[in-house]
Amino acid sequence: MQYTGSQYIGAFVDGRMEGNAEYILPTETRYVGEMKDGMFHGEGTLYFPNGSRYDAIWEKGLAVKGTYTFSDGLQYDGKNWHYCDGYDRRFYTEICHGLKPTGISQLSNMDPPRKIPPGYYDCGDGFYNPKTRVIRDYKNRFLRNADDDEHEWIIRTCRKGWDEFVGHRPTL
Repeated sequence: MQYTGSQYIGAFVDGRMEGNAEYILPTETRYVGEMKDGMFHGEGTLYFPNGSRYDAIWEKGLAVKGTYTFSDGLQYDGKNWHYCDGYDRRFYTEICHGLKPTGISQLSNMDPPRKIPPGYYDCGDGFYNPKTRVIRDYKNRFLRNADDDEHEWIIRTCRKGWDEFVGHRPTL
């Protein structure tokens, strides 16, 4: 673990991680649950730095059944998923607390929305700099470099940190 930057808090049996434990990855994702033969095995939860979590039943390191819960409390349901689809474009906070009055827009699930630095995009898990193609989390830690497909998706889809005039411009 000293080579990977991970941390383990728990018991060992024959030199392998075993029993109820906590395993912390270098990304600050934490696993809390049962271990067997050095792998996630039994009931356990992955806690992600953004506040979301994945509760699962694990077998030999693989999740066989689980539930993903977003940081705002919304649970993902793969069979009956109707959040922000083609039929219902409301944010989860709007579903829970109702829509804003006419003329007041809600731009993200977070209300008020996160302030985006000028020249950057908010891509959901951090801020994206299109000049360097680097995504940093909201605490300014490196997350990843965007490939061409992700770059195009962010430019086309995500909120910008600046205002642009759109629509008809009157002639003077």
